[in-house]
Amino acid sequence: MNKKQIPKNWHRLPEEQILQLRVRDLNLCIEGTWLAPLIERLYDELEQKGLTFRPPCYLADEWLCPDKEPIIGIPFCLAHPRLKRLEKKMMLEVEGGTESTCIKLLRHECGHTYNYAYKLYKRTRWRQLFGPFTFRYSASYNYQPYSRRYVSHLGDSYAQCHPDEDFAETFAVWLAPGNRWEEKYKGWPALKKLRYVDHIGGQIAGSPPLVSAEPNPPWSASRMTSTLAAYYERKRKTLGTEFRGYYDTCLREAFSDKPDSHRPQKASLFLREHRPLLVEQVTRWTEHRKYDIQQLVTRLIQRCEALNLYASGEDLVSTTALVTAIAGNTLRNVRPHRK
Repeated sequence: MNKKQIPKNWHRLPEEQILQLRVRDLNLCIEGTWLAPLIERLYDELEQKGLTFRPPCYLADEWLCPDKEPIIGIPFCLAHPRLKRLEKKMMLEVEGGTESTCIKLLRHECGHTYNYAYKLYKRTRWRQLFGPFTFRYSASYNYQPYSRRYVSHLGDSYAQCHPDEDFAETFAVWLAPGNRWEEKYKGWPALKKLRYVDHIGGQIAGSPPLVSAEPNPPWSASRMTSTLAAYYERKRKTLGTEFRGYYDTCLREAFSDKPDSHRPQKASLFLREHRPLLVEQVTRWTEHRKYDIQQLVTRLIQRCEALNLYASGEDLVSTTALVTAIAGNTLRNVRPHRK
């Protein structure tokens, strides 16, 4: 189906037909959607801080800020309610799909744009506080869950994956209205970073950016020739174990999708009851951190609940073996980072 054949009411087509549409042919835009007032809200927050640069936004394949380009990429699926529903079905969640989560992500990406627009990463004090900007990104990162050297904004200790992300998270916490960061982070080493952002904000207030965004930013939805089906196939493969439905097949094999005399208990409740034992035993044999095993079991509980699976007390041994196998094959004491 080419561009001319796509009807204006494409969102009413059956799902199998929508999945065969190319992203670029959907002619999506931010104007007139629920995203527009949220972007204006972001700009208002910048104005309240005395900052005059308004980072432009465009629809992309995911949340991102291209390397050293002061422009915010917003997932194209957020531009239409039908695409949000499709994203929910295909990926089990919609990142930034609510006003509260969307504005948090906008603030984070805005931190990147200010870093690039004013070349803050080149400053000596920036490097002293956040680390070398040239530090190599990797597919995963080690982190300390309770470290006080970093702020907490998006979760998953995301500030720890790279100095650039550390700055973006710190900027977001500083930017959020009513966020009493001086009080919240009192006594934390992270407070030095927040005060630095506050100092820099005063320095660049009213100043024009040193760098402008390219007119044709990368990963733009307007140029995506992939069909929605191909896009989601690639996205799931890229996420790997981070895709929440990754373990569904093995969970369906381990438990039953119907209650009976042999398996009368909901598998989610079964896992909750035995979580301490599972964490203790699997940690012992895999040598992974208890925190990571706890997180893994929590994810399995959530999927068992979503799949409505059932178990019995006799499944404890096989469940322990299953969690041990999953931990041994997939956990590396790391977390993936977003683009």
